[in-house]
Amino acid sequence: MSRSAAAPAAGSGLALLRLLQLASPALPVGAYSYSQGLEAAAECAQVRDAASARAWIAGVLQHGMARMEAPVFLRLQRAWEAGDLDAARAWNERFLASRESAELRAETVQMGFSLRRLLERLVDAQALAGIDQPAFPAAFAFAAAAFAIPAGEALLAYLWSWLENQVMAAVKIVPLGQTEGQTMLFELAPLAAAAADTARDVEDARLGAIMPRLALLSMRHEAQYSRLFRS
Repeated sequence: MSRSAAAPAAGSGLALLRLLQLASPALPVGAYSYSQGLEAAAECAQVRDAASARAWIAGVLQHGMARMEAPVFLRLQRAWEAGDLDAARAWNERFLASRESAELRAETVQMGFSLRRLLERLVDAQALAGIDQPAFPAAFAFAAAAFAIPAGEALLAYLWSWLENQVMAAVKIVPLGQTEGQTMLFELAPLAAAAADTARDVEDARLGAIMPRLALLSMRHEAQYSRLFRS
């Protein structure tokens, strides 16, 4: 898609292909280098096999993504679609403030920066440049709005991208076989769909995730002696 090309019509084959590109592990944002606390959970044996990895990922999905990151994503996309830069800035700042460790904050800022740099080569991303440090959901939501992808579909792709990255991290860390990883993805996909449904109903006053174990393990990971991942 060139800078001058019109956005694909919503529901078109091209819009679907744009969405698949955004959700692809090949997207050059460095997602593969982060485990979001999963590596620290494995280090202290809270994650040690397929069952415990599945339980960990499901917990973060249901109690974290569904109640904070996913609802904020929907608000960000609405802001971009409305051309409301002030709202986009406010929701971006609120999301960054919710990151409970230096690693988690640095991760989303780095991924947001990398996606913004890519989008500047593909579309008119001047509005996104209006945010000093766009978090990854802010940049992803901007891309979805620019590509005329409905917010519900964009959120499912965002959650799937997160889920796939978590499972692939578990495959490397535990370690698990590729078949076990694909089985886990198949089993967790309904939870991702349910998380998207939950996100649509979360009111502003109820935004927030309480996951102290993840926060503590993320902080512990910052000083972990041996590690594969940056978070």
